[in-house]
Amino acid sequence: MMATIYRDRHLSYEVQVLNDVAVAVEAQDFDEIFGNVLDNASKWAGSRVALGVSTDQRQVIIEIDDDGPGLDAAAIPEVLRPGKRIDEAAPGYGFGLPIASELTQLYGGDLVLLTAAKLGGLRVRISLPRRL
Repeated sequence: MMATIYRDRHLSYEVQVLNDVAVAVEAQDFDEIFGNVLDNASKWAGSRVALGVSTDQRQVIIEIDDDGPGLDAAAIPEVLRPGKRIDEAAPGYGFGLPIASELTQLYGGDLVLLTAAKLGGLRVRISLPRRL
């Protein structure tokens, strides 16, 4: 879907997802979490977005990297505050990441923003309970 929305940007999406992995999260909430994070990565990517999924006994870990400008570590707490935007010139309202973070926490998971993405931009790591 994001490749269609951002068609004019010609972004490359690299996806490494395990088969038969499910999260213990309502579908609409997962769509909200994942959609907001992937939209954010697509908005800021220069040309590439990478998505990887891994699991342990209790969690599914989703990592989304982009090759955009990334964030300064000091800005990370700010972008997780509802309505707070670092770049007012960019499209958006500043609610996507805070909503994704709050929903993730409601399910006992975590959303972490990391400044060291393998592609050079931002890495978002989402941990959600695994459906067994």
